Amino acid sequence: MTKIQKNLSNVLKRIEDACERSGRNPSEVSLITVSKTIPPEIIKEAIDAGSTILGENRPQELRDKYPVFPDMRWHIIGHLQTNKIKYIVGKAELIHSVDSFRLAEEINSYAEKIGLVQDVLLEVNISGEESKYGLTLDEIPNIIKDMKNLKNISFKGFMTMAPKYAAEEEIRGIFKEAHNLFLKHKEDGASVLSMGMSGDFEIAVEEGATHVRVGSAIFK
Repeated sequence: MTKIQKNLSNVLKRIEDACERSGRNPSEVSLITVSKTIPPEIIKEAIDAGSTILGENRPQELRDKYPVFPDMRWHIIGHLQTNKIKYIVGKAELIHSVDSFRLAEEINSYAEKIGLVQDVLLEVNISGEESKYGLTLDEIPNIIKDMKNLKNISFKGFMTMAPKYAAEEEIRGIFKEAHNLFLKHKEDGASVLSMGMSGDFEIAVEEGATHVRVGSAIFK
């Protein structure tokens, strides 16, 4: 068994254990293997070990790696600038990081141009960290309402991040709040709650994440 196989197996087991602790079915949680800065030959090891969804932070990296693994499911999870939309719409099945209505409009416009509907998540900054992108909780209702007029974009839920070095209690509180937001907007189409990374994905699973984004714990 390779190191990546062991790491991936360990992460999946930790997800299962977190599900068991919180009374959830592991089938409710999807693992996104974050492949930023990882070369294709190493990514292939992760795919061979069972990774089914790849997540990239940088649009250019997704653009360059997509032709190497065109049959994989790709997500863009990092901050997205409007001038990079062309690199990922039509390649990423889900964009996690819509943090303004203007960005939603630009994605919609490009998706319309190439004849598809792009699934997106709204990035919400629950912790209020100035260094993080994302919408405030107060901005969410209006942007969801306004996005209903955009025909080539489909709202699927939310993405959030906890502070990197926060205590477990604070992380759990942020994830609980995100889950409450998710439940509140299920009638608006929310089916995805993307939260939790290598350092806190087990807490995220316990608090209701449907997708966790794990890179270093797999590729370390």
